[in-house]
Amino acid sequence: MLNVSKRALATQPSPIRKLKPLADAAKKAGKTIYHLNIGQPDIPTPKEFYEGVKQAPAVLAYSPSQGMDETLDAWIGYYKTLGVSLKREEVITSTGGSEGLVMTLLALTDPGDAILVPEPYYTNYNMYARMAGIEIIPIETRAEEGFRLPNKRAIESKITPKTRAIMYCNPGNPTGVVYNAQEIEMLKQIALEKNLYLIADEVYREFAYDGLKPISVLQLSGLDQHAICVDSISKRFSACGARIGAVISHNPEVMQSVLKFAQARLSPPTLEQYGLINMLRSPSYTAFIKEMIAEFERRRNILHEEFSKTPGVLCHKPQGAFYVIAKLPVENAEEFVKWLLTEFDVHGETVMLAPAAEFYGTPGKGRDEVRIAYVLNTTALKKAMTILREGLAAYQKRTAKETVRAQ
Repeated sequence: MLNVSKRALATQPSPIRKLKPLADAAKKAGKTIYHLNIGQPDIPTPKEFYEGVKQAPAVLAYSPSQGMDETLDAWIGYYKTLGVSLKREEVITSTGGSEGLVMTLLALTDPGDAILVPEPYYTNYNMYARMAGIEIIPIETRAEEGFRLPNKRAIESKITPKTRAIMYCNPGNPTGVVYNAQEIEMLKQIALEKNLYLIADEVYREFAYDGLKPISVLQLSGLDQHAICVDSISKRFSACGARIGAVISHNPEVMQSVLKFAQARLSPPTLEQYGLINMLRSPSYTAFIKEMIAEFERRRNILHEEFSKTPGVLCHKPQGAFYVIAKLPVENAEEFVKWLLTEFDVHGETVMLAPAAEFYGTPGKGRDEVRIAYVLNTTALKKAMTILREGLAAYQKRTAKETVRAQ
């Protein structure tokens, strides 16, 4: 009998998508579902992006593996606005941020190595690590503390001879945290003192609220040999299907190594590069970003206000991205999410959330938590949160009755 790989067998389904069959069945039964489980923005992709795509030539050829020169120059121009000076050889265009992270891990680690990652973290990091044959060692953060980083000693206690890097997402998916200057400086010092790479997933950079300005790893002085930034246009342009990202570092050996893996996949998407070039160079880019962030900040505020009306929920006000981890008054959040899809509705409508347990690397953590993506318009979001609040109340009554019957 033919067998698939042990790697494949050991890999868990995406917690963001694994309950999709239940959602599909609910829709087939006539229910309307408000999707709060996946980070797919509903903001229209800007026309400037499509205008750029229309400039593509009649023959859609491979682009250079590093990306077209015009693409690299567009990235360089964008980072110049952040005070970061780059050369073409310090940028590689990737097929989305996901490929950028995979190529970075393949370039920096060997099978059996380990990286430190603050938990909860984007669940696909587990897949990327498994593809590279490495282990993720979680750095514990807690909902009760707003998912702030622990102190330097706690992080350093996780480091072993196998540790090659610290990887973090800022602003954070799934927590919505924006690391402050002290936290970023602490990570910098650990990287320098312990001779580790510092990999920053910065795809949500613009999504910061209350006037916060996330610090890019590329803005840190004295870290040129250690810092790697992974970026993407997916959320920034509301163009998740475009699959264009970048790996950026001042370390020439790192970039030469990443380029080898980029060459193995031949070319990043050519068509979408034209869209990126036109959008980043557009005079309307800044206004588009400003308007989009204002809209997501309104949604963030609604989410927080609605949760404040919900008894028993612990949910710190997110500072960035468009996610939040909420601790619910249930024993098993995944069972609650399944119940919402299969047994509960309000006038034929229900909500879908992402169980948070698999966003953790530590077994047993996050069982009573969910990740919510506030990617619906304000009217739909208010309605979804009302349904969620009613669902929680009904589920608690149901659970209480089952407990009484079991006694």
